[in-house]
Amino acid sequence: MLKIFNSATKKKEKFQVKKNKCMNLYVCGVTVYDLCHVGHARTFIFFDIVVRYFKFLDYKVFYVRNITDIDDKIIQCAKKFKQSIKKYSTRMIKEMKKDLNSLNLLLPTKEPLITEYIFEIIFMIQKLLNKKIAYISENGDVLFKISKFKDYGKFSQCFSNLFNKNFLQKIPVFFQKKNIDFVLWKLQKKKKNEKEIFWNSPWGLGRPGWHIECSAINYKFFPDGADIHGGGIDLLFPHHENERAQSISFQKNSCAYFWVHVGMIIFNNSKMSKSLKNIVTIRYLRKYYTVDVLKYYLLSTHYRRPLNFLEKNLISSKNIMNRIYSVLNLYNFSKVSFKIIFIEQKKFINLFMKALENDFNTPKACSILYKLSKYIKSLYGKNFFLEKYLVFTLLYLGNFLGIFLKFSFKKSLNIFQNCLDSKYYIKNLLKLRNKYRKNKQWDLADDIREKLYKLKIFINDSKFDSEYFF
Repeated sequence: MLKIFNSATKKKEKFQVKKNKCMNLYVCGVTVYDLCHVGHARTFIFFDIVVRYFKFLDYKVFYVRNITDIDDKIIQCAKKFKQSIKKYSTRMIKEMKKDLNSLNLLLPTKEPLITEYIFEIIFMIQKLLNKKIAYISENGDVLFKISKFKDYGKFSQCFSNLFNKNFLQKIPVFFQKKNIDFVLWKLQKKKKNEKEIFWNSPWGLGRPGWHIECSAINYKFFPDGADIHGGGIDLLFPHHENERAQSISFQKNSCAYFWVHVGMIIFNNSKMSKSLKNIVTIRYLRKYYTVDVLKYYLLSTHYRRPLNFLEKNLISSKNIMNRIYSVLNLYNFSKVSFKIIFIEQKKFINLFMKALENDFNTPKACSILYKLSKYIKSLYGKNFFLEKYLVFTLLYLGNFLGIFLKFSFKKSLNIFQNCLDSKYYIKNLLKLRNKYRKNKQWDLADDIREKLYKLKIFINDSKFDSEYFF
């Protein structure tokens, strides 16, 4: 039973999808004004595991991760580099994809650009205006009226956390503003020699505010709300607070029930931030560390906790990964079927899955992988059969976390053409099954029968023994 901490209720809850065997996920993506950093890596690596987890359980996953390609920061950077906004954002999208692809992440089902959904954004704003939840300000901008949404602040608990030193510093600044209503549509301000991108709307030329983007795209793909809405904890306020307010105001059931947030990265006792110039880019890390080392390091701290970025901890993760590699590199996987998951090692699989079911406890899952690798090494030269299949289990579980992918099994329709020694494998499974039958461990014996049946191997049981045929 999967339980996830829900940011909306502030407690761990049993997770259920709205549609059987279908999981819809929306994750706030990158604003492409600079290179991706380790904070992006941590967030998207975690949600990659969420996707892999559900796919391994045979769910159909629809994963949407937006790209913000129009924003004040993008405009400023485009001016700095003396490029058009379109040319600059297009270049940075390519750089973003290059960085994220280097992490061996599964691709989203959809990766919509904000500039391609202006119609949907205008439609949502107009409906909020019709409901008198939004209004046109004196300077022509369209604003969301916070006082019209009575639950504003409850989601992020920004009021109760206002004087908490550990809460995001931007919140007290936010409430010092004279007008805390937020922008849905920015009207074009006439300035000489300023080339910007604007779109026609019922309220004049302008462009969307930041928060309305995700609400409109979310509604486009998930009109009844996504199963999970995710992002970094820095988005909790004001982005997700505002997004939730406008989505519920637009249509009550258009918002996700489960909200999942990944903790921030701390660098030199400060939040990692481009404004503080303490950013570590993905590109820099991949220059010195393999993707498996980086993933193992980021996953060794629970996703909801802040991660104190230290080079010595990365080196420690590198050493652990080298020890695991020393086990994996002993084997040739070119002829092994992906489908072979060995019955004897249920305890490792069960421990691993229970860790993921407990709010995706990746630190526990990582420790199980390391313990399993050490156990395999202790068997070297003593029990080849058990040793070999434990390695397959290690790879299988590692793939849940998106690591050991370079050792992935080669799929084949004919398992007996790919096995190193298929008859030896069957013989030993039958030997093991007879042992279970003798000890009246009927569940374990039935598990092996079912496994062989899926491989189109049929068993005839006698009183004392079993035989098989194809």
